[in-house]
Amino acid sequence: MSRAFVFPGQGAQTIGMGKALADAYPAAKAVFDEVDEALGESLSALIWEGEQDTLTLTQNAQPALMATSLAAMRALEAEGVTISAATYVAGHSLGEYSALAAAGALSISDAARLLRIRGEAMQAAVPVGEGAMAALLGLDFAAADKIAKQAAADTGAVCQAANDNDPSQVVISGAAAAVEHATGLAREAGAKRAVMLPVSAPFHCTLMEPAARRMAEALAEVTINAPAVPVVANVLAHDVSDAAAIRDLLVEQVTHSVRWRESVLWMAGQGITEIWEIGAGKALSGMIRRIDKSIACKAVGAPDDVTAAAASLS
Repeated sequence: MSRAFVFPGQGAQTIGMGKALADAYPAAKAVFDEVDEALGESLSALIWEGEQDTLTLTQNAQPALMATSLAAMRALEAEGVTISAATYVAGHSLGEYSALAAAGALSISDAARLLRIRGEAMQAAVPVGEGAMAALLGLDFAAADKIAKQAAADTGAVCQAANDNDPSQVVISGAAAAVEHATGLAREAGAKRAVMLPVSAPFHCTLMEPAARRMAEALAEVTINAPAVPVVANVLAHDVSDAAAIRDLLVEQVTHSVRWRESVLWMAGQGITEIWEIGAGKALSGMIRRIDKSIACKAVGAPDDVTAAAASLS
């Protein structure tokens, strides 16, 4: 059976995530300690005892979710499940950094610092209130992309398809007025729902260009190794192993669409029949089931999940 390990993106964060893993596995606790040291603050205290609103701030959520995913990965390793158990790794948006760290392409410390910079840069790129994102449910990517382009043409402002999550869920991003207009067009086009999202910035669109420039500077200063297993890149929707290409793709990822549906279909086409979601929540598992029902999904975010996953490979 060929499997992939995938890592969640923003939205999966909850107070208390990873605490049981840290209590049960010293290697998992060490991940949170390393992230705290890299950031020069106790992010773990915020994750485990803080306020949800503070954790949800982009500059906190991004490194926090990476830390939780890598803690789960270290717990798996403590039970004898290494990254070599996967044929591919992939992550949704910031989860790509988790995937790269799990595969040894980035150190955990560098991933934490990069994600803090990424979160701050994405937040600073567009003044609060000027950008927005919306989820269009019940429309495929082609229909959502057409609506986004129509809204951009009608308003003269940026509106783009940002996340191709699954066959019936596409997220659009751009200027607030354009995105609001697009939700109306989507309802007229037969969308089941068109919902403005509670986000503080319009991610994965051209308005994020200042953040992409900042990430290019930050990524130029870190070491990126060839990953132990290929990473399915958001921008490409297929695998990459070259360190220089990975660096460039992480910059592009800031302004480009997350091609998650295509990525899962590509992995299925390479013979992947089982996907483990490593970290907080089960959002990716739900998307994967809607993309390809033949793929078995397992969420690994708590000690019981870790022991069950290890038992299935023994």
